[in-house]
Amino acid sequence: MKHNMTTLPSWMKRSLLFIAVLMQYWLHAQDRYTVVINEIMADPTPTVGLPDYEWVELINTSAEPVNLRNWRLGDATSLSGPFPEFLLQPDSLVIICSGSARPFLQARGQTLAVTSFPSLNNDGEQLFLQSANGRVIHAVHYSVDWYANPLKQEGGWSLEMIDASNPCSGSGNWKASIHPAGGTPGRSNSVFAVSPDTSPPDPLRSYMISPTSFILLFNEPLDSLYAATLSHYTVDHGLSFTKASCLPPFFDQVQLEANSPADSQVVYNITIKQAKDCRQNEMTATITIKAGLPTDPGPREFIINEILFDPKPNAYDYVEIYNPGPKIFDASKLYLSNRSSNGQINTPIVLSPSPFTIFPGDHIILTEKAASLALNYLVKNPMNIFEARLPSYPDDEGNVLLLNAQGLIIDEVNYTRDWHFKLIDNPEGVSLERIDPSAPSSEPNNWHSAASTAGFGTPTYTNSQSRKQPPIQAHFEITPSLFSPDNDGYNDITTLYYKTTEPGLVANIFIFDAAGRLVKHLARNSLLGNNGHWNWDGTDNKGQLLPIGIYIIQTELFNLNGSKQKFRRAVVLANRLN
Repeated sequence: MKHNMTTLPSWMKRSLLFIAVLMQYWLHAQDRYTVVINEIMADPTPTVGLPDYEWVELINTSAEPVNLRNWRLGDATSLSGPFPEFLLQPDSLVIICSGSARPFLQARGQTLAVTSFPSLNNDGEQLFLQSANGRVIHAVHYSVDWYANPLKQEGGWSLEMIDASNPCSGSGNWKASIHPAGGTPGRSNSVFAVSPDTSPPDPLRSYMISPTSFILLFNEPLDSLYAATLSHYTVDHGLSFTKASCLPPFFDQVQLEANSPADSQVVYNITIKQAKDCRQNEMTATITIKAGLPTDPGPREFIINEILFDPKPNAYDYVEIYNPGPKIFDASKLYLSNRSSNGQINTPIVLSPSPFTIFPGDHIILTEKAASLALNYLVKNPMNIFEARLPSYPDDEGNVLLLNAQGLIIDEVNYTRDWHFKLIDNPEGVSLERIDPSAPSSEPNNWHSAASTAGFGTPTYTNSQSRKQPPIQAHFEITPSLFSPDNDGYNDITTLYYKTTEPGLVANIFIFDAAGRLVKHLARNSLLGNNGHWNWDGTDNKGQLLPIGIYIIQTELFNLNGSKQKFRRAVVLANRLN
């Protein structure tokens, strides 16, 4: 006996309708990695054997069919139109491309044309696959380095995933196609191999996006629910975290919200107790990484520390920047430049395209090819190398400028080839190293050729010729520490006495009130003897008596070698004549 919906009991109708809704939801609401990006043709020109069009291939890695209706493909700046109705079977492939490309690719396999197909960048792109409900199912942040072949990265070859069952393994799971046609759209990848992921995730570094928001960056995508467990993270210096979340589309970053703002003068330590990647490999060891709130550097607070302007053949220039402390900086807000022939500052080059925290004592390198640098020199901290096309730094003479986000010159070095050690016949491949971070930047005697025992260069770590000037030897004393300028003949003035064994010292003396306001410039560029003193009668720069309270006398000494030192002493101004 046949039945139609009108003859079925109402309870059965409701049940069937509920099952249909569940089936429809199951076909649309997918888990991460059920469908993944399996092959990318970002640069089809010059063609090798495939049509001259960009495309992306998807594979269904699950055991069930997936309806791709209303899915989308996106990049960092755009999102495609919705996919048409299409049921992608388990372990099956489909090519996603533009409407104009479809007639040339559909002979290769199942092909879907979408409107507004993203324009794929040749050298780096953030691609993500989004389901109908807006959830990111898979994301890939590829770069030209993934080809690992200088010929293939010039165009005509696709990037293929090695093992689609481990889609969150990153760059180690991708290679340039080895198929004679340049790619394998619609068929098994030519580089396919079983490449299991058995390594737990590793936290790489941190940065801050606000005074209360910390970002932890990992080396691979995480289990997002596990990563959002607040008890996995602790921080020192009186802060605590109130919220943790794993950020799409790559799920390799965790955002932590603190209970109060961070102090820009403090380096925090974040302890990570547990983390899992998308293959459930769990981090067992407790790891601590540094974090801090960056500020904009002022002059000489961040310095040019090493310059290679005459590299070996087939090698590249590099510039090393050093943070002497105590402040924290962000490499994405710092720039290198040079000057034109008429002295104008040329177009600056940013140190890092994304936020990167530079802590006191860190050495940062900017060069065109990091791999080339590692071939020619010992690189102790490879994560501190950034790639960019540097400004022109000629072999005979030139200038290197370091700028902050406001365009203020933080440091400048006007070098010449003559700064190299005189006994070096050919300084090709030999860097110039700064001797004393506190000494003048363009002083020739503060630069020296890198030592041969260090391989003629020390990128990312302490210079082979590094040497700090000895501290200034001086002693200061205030008597009395409490005085009352009331003209009664008793402690009407206070005296700052000094003793020093070093000739040629120059002093500037400033007096500040308890709020940090400058109220008196007691001495300006005074040349010191072996001993001496200054008197203060409690007046300001206008000769007016100051209110009672605590005052700070700050003495700044410097010598002709460039050494500087500050001395601070407190004094109390008590009852005075009204």
